[in-house]
Amino acid sequence: MPRAASPGGVITVRSRRARPPRQEDGARVSSTTQGSGGTTRAGGEKTTGKVVAIAVVAAVGGFLFGFDSSVVNGAVDALADQFSIGALLKGFTVSCALLGAAVGAWFAGPLADKFGRTRVMVIAAAIFAVSAIGSGLAFAVWDLILWRAVGGVGIGAASVIAPAYIAEVSPAAIRGRLGSLQQFAITVGILSALVSNALLAGAADGAASDFWLGLPAWRWMFLVGVIPAVVWAALALAVPESPRYLVAKGRQEEAGRVLASIQGLKDRGLVKRRIAEIAKHLAAEREPSLRDLRGPRLGLKPIVWVGILLSVFQQAVGINVIFYYSTSLWSSVGFDEQQSGLFSVITAVTNVLVTLIAIALVDKVGRRPMLLAGSLGMTASLGAMALAFTQGTADGQDLSLPAPWGPVALVAANLFIVSFGITWGPVVWVLLGEMFPGRIRAAALSVAAAAQWIANFVISTTFPPLAEVGLPLAYGLYTVLALLSFFFVLKAVPETKGRELEDMDDLRVERRERARA
Repeated sequence: MPRAASPGGVITVRSRRARPPRQEDGARVSSTTQGSGGTTRAGGEKTTGKVVAIAVVAAVGGFLFGFDSSVVNGAVDALADQFSIGALLKGFTVSCALLGAAVGAWFAGPLADKFGRTRVMVIAAAIFAVSAIGSGLAFAVWDLILWRAVGGVGIGAASVIAPAYIAEVSPAAIRGRLGSLQQFAITVGILSALVSNALLAGAADGAASDFWLGLPAWRWMFLVGVIPAVVWAALALAVPESPRYLVAKGRQEEAGRVLASIQGLKDRGLVKRRIAEIAKHLAAEREPSLRDLRGPRLGLKPIVWVGILLSVFQQAVGINVIFYYSTSLWSSVGFDEQQSGLFSVITAVTNVLVTLIAIALVDKVGRRPMLLAGSLGMTASLGAMALAFTQGTADGQDLSLPAPWGPVALVAANLFIVSFGITWGPVVWVLLGEMFPGRIRAAALSVAAAAQWIANFVISTTFPPLAEVGLPLAYGLYTVLALLSFFFVLKAVPETKGRELEDMDDLRVERRERARA
């Protein structure tokens, strides 16, 4: 659906007091042994199938985000015709869910701290299911906008709670890979929506044609969203609460059982030390509040601004323009409806595949190098798209790309998806789940996620009017923003690979020491 400079890529953590490496810090010990139950690291930490399954369940919230991002892709032209709306209102109808998502993201963190992570997952799923029904049965454009905004609240809450929950249950050594499941689920949701749209439109002979029970296919595209929402709610009821949340509520014994179970810890002493360490950090924290985010940089702590800008840049490069409008985009440059739908599916498949690569790399290469490489790749591919669109010839509202510029634009779009999907897509979600110190994590993640949804809304709403002025202008703007993201990462984003969540305060100490050097 995002720190100080670290030229070497990896930060060596120095704590406030010198201390020897602890056996229980799985991230600090590299030796591993293989067993039938999973991969065991020195210190007793084991990667179990259970922790992977739990992370997958949490990441289904990302599936809902991806599904909602692309379900409107196949429906937008049909609903625009039915409700007779212009370019600006069309853009707002597509992106209005993002305003609701900003609201959901803003309140999800405090609610999760009060009621629990899994309960918020269930609530978010229920909200999305109700929205899917309302959107599919909308009788006017304002009614559709209302229900999409309601669904956005659920998506926004899911965008906060899923990465936070995954970060809190995951062993440090594989936290990046498990955190990347959020982006992988988003890509699978995008692909599923596009395939569902294509099947429904094909069965009805067009998105605007009646399919079943007198309802046109575009309405069923929205109604299908009830299925993954109900599945997520059911699965969320079956997973355990975060050990950190349980400790915060005084349920240490239950937290110990959960931690031992999901991370495969057999040593009771080690489990007690882990729980004691979590309790120690929680004891030093006050009740989380948005006031805790206040700092000297324009009213916020520097680390909060880093999270906000990561979120904004992730969306400002125009990634969701591809998934919201790809079918319309390819139709506008000369491809027929069937070809445009096929190209959209190809793009979504590409997105899924490269995210799998990202999952394999994020805990090996690190967060920062991947973001830098992604920024350069996005800049080059977006620049190529902008150049290709300058060669187009307009005929009324249609734009035709002469050979070889049509294929150039198509290849560049997929290279952009590769560059984003292997880097900024998953890595920002990983960073947002782990980069903030524990006492402000929930509140800071809420603010950063809200910023992400607002940026997504601005980009998605402004694309149709920008496209009417000229596609070179739109993609030229995204090119500049992608280039700026490179310099932002170079200057402001440190490396968090392999660090325990309780060590994030030490990163701030390291940043100050590097600044003095």
